[in-house]
Amino acid sequence: MEFETIRAEIRPGGAGVLTLNRPELRNAISVRMRKEISACLEAWKDDPAVGVLVMTGAGAVFSAGFDLKEFRDPALTEEIFTTSSRYHRDVWKFPKPVIAAVNGPALAGGFDLAKLCDIRICSRSAVFGHPEIKFGSPVLYTPLRWIVGEGIARDLCLSGRMMGAEEALRTGLVSEVTEDAQILERALAIAANLLEAPLTALMTTKGFMIDYGTPGMEASFLLEHDEGFRQVLPMLAATARKK
Repeated sequence: MEFETIRAEIRPGGAGVLTLNRPELRNAISVRMRKEISACLEAWKDDPAVGVLVMTGAGAVFSAGFDLKEFRDPALTEEIFTTSSRYHRDVWKFPKPVIAAVNGPALAGGFDLAKLCDIRICSRSAVFGHPEIKFGSPVLYTPLRWIVGEGIARDLCLSGRMMGAEEALRTGLVSEVTEDAQILERALAIAANLLEAPLTALMTTKGFMIDYGTPGMEASFLLEHDEGFRQVLPMLAATARKK
């Protein structure tokens, strides 16, 4: 598959590697990128050649979040919302294990992408945070509290503070920290280990994870993203146009 904003490669052995590929823009997640991620995941979810998905970023940043320049164009408001709503769900509901190889800063929407993955590892240069709270955007809270617990999730979501790699490891946000140059190699090694299990077992187990607890991901996402994000989109667009 040929894409403009991502690279998609199926490695021998069954790992599909999806790389956010806008390094000159810190891998900002644009409307086109969200559409391309959704298209790639749709193609790979039933492809027997892909047993595990690895997501990473080109260059020195995983993703700095959504492409804020697009918020300045009123004509894109509805498309920003609909592509965001679909893409988040497509990542969360991908039926095979997803590994985030966080190769640098993962901020705002980039942090959301990482927390929607099943396993997260990061490089020593990685930083996580929700600076968008300072600009009036609601934060996707529920997946984070499932990972790190209520206290730390509330701290990160309300304060917008940055969390470095070592703190991310201590809190359980990531399962390991590796050198920057080795992050993809290590993620592929983890993928190979997962792929020692039959794909049917992996997919059945992943199915248990997609919606669990009360409320589940869908109910939480409707509240935290669909309702909250739609309410603040006009304000965010107006703010972006002033800059």
